[in-house]
Amino acid sequence: MSKVAKNKILILSGTFGQGHLQAAKALEEAVQLCFPNVQPVVFDFIAWAHPHMYPISNYLYIKGLKVFPQLYGFFYQKTHPKSVFSTRIQSLFFVGLRKMLQLLEKEKPAVVVSTHPFVSGILSKLKEYGLTNIPFVTVITDHTDHSCWIHPFTDLYIVGSNEGKKRLLRRNVPEEKIASTGIPIQTKFLYPYKRDEFIVKHGLDAELPTVLIMGGGDGLFGKGFLNLPTLESIPETLQLIILCGRNQKLKQKLELELKQSKHRIHLFSYVEYVHELMAVSDIIITKPGGVTTSEALAMELPMILYHPLPGQEQENARYLTKSGAAILSENPDDLIYQISNLIKNKPLLLKMKKNSERIQKKAAAFDAVLAIYQLMAMTSHPTYIVANGLQLKKRKSARFFKKRTSILHING
Repeated sequence: MSKVAKNKILILSGTFGQGHLQAAKALEEAVQLCFPNVQPVVFDFIAWAHPHMYPISNYLYIKGLKVFPQLYGFFYQKTHPKSVFSTRIQSLFFVGLRKMLQLLEKEKPAVVVSTHPFVSGILSKLKEYGLTNIPFVTVITDHTDHSCWIHPFTDLYIVGSNEGKKRLLRRNVPEEKIASTGIPIQTKFLYPYKRDEFIVKHGLDAELPTVLIMGGGDGLFGKGFLNLPTLESIPETLQLIILCGRNQKLKQKLELELKQSKHRIHLFSYVEYVHELMAVSDIIITKPGGVTTSEALAMELPMILYHPLPGQEQENARYLTKSGAAILSENPDDLIYQISNLIKNKPLLLKMKKNSERIQKKAAAFDAVLAIYQLMAMTSHPTYIVANGLQLKKRKSARFFKKRTSILHING
């Protein structure tokens, strides 16, 4: 019978988009600061469980978003409500059940936290089959809901806003299982910074209006505006900070194309100091990912959300524009107008900053960790089945595990 690390929190994520992993890192940091006696372990479960399939599926995911965004939107909408179709689609991702049990056996956590919907589905399925009763928490990393996040054996949901809480209540999730803490972000986005320090550090011009352009960790920009003719049509001369993420091909292309721009151009690959670039910027143009927009809200940085992809990006955009913290732009001509208008309209910029301050939840990671710790403290003697003693069988369309060994008791 194995001993369990009483105070270990296993935080599972997946890098289909950087937001899930960034939320996991924010929780790890908050645990270390709030509960030094608790050990947080962050783990990319999807990459580990499917080492051969993951690079291919991640490539197809990114390529699919670029080439067939409407197809992604179609599946998103079809699976948004809980239905036979959405359940069948989600079942495709339950192939990691045995791997999850192996991980639980190895780490022996007191509680598991998931920042990715597929991971949450696997954990819920294990509990449904009676193979574990370890409490687990789902951290929803968007400002909206979707059936892929909602699973019957989830013990606690961390949501980004009261609007998110209302959406879960409409899905009949018990109120006591919902904590409206905000989307967890790292502490580096919480502090007021002296702009001049970062201006010097990054070789920027303190006099020019500064626009930060972000396309996520994979450099996914909406089509049609990152080219010389479009950028040159902005009447004002600006300082443009463009983050290309891991998209080196895009960075090299822009280095050549934007050499002759009237604007002062600064190109970056993936960086860990986004907060510094946000601190020196007047506006951010970004994809409306849940974590990135939460970071911008915390920095009180007015947002232009450009050409959101069908699905959660469009729903995130609706929430943020309705709150008055962001402006939506769907095409290059409108984007040029919005940039020029915002740069000149200081009262509107100030209003957007105040709206960001009103809806931001800077303490989100700490409040989430407190809720997780309380759940951990209330749970005694969680159990799981030894993974090596399992035999996977198929019966009709369902998958069942057959127990062949005893249950290990985890002392809480």
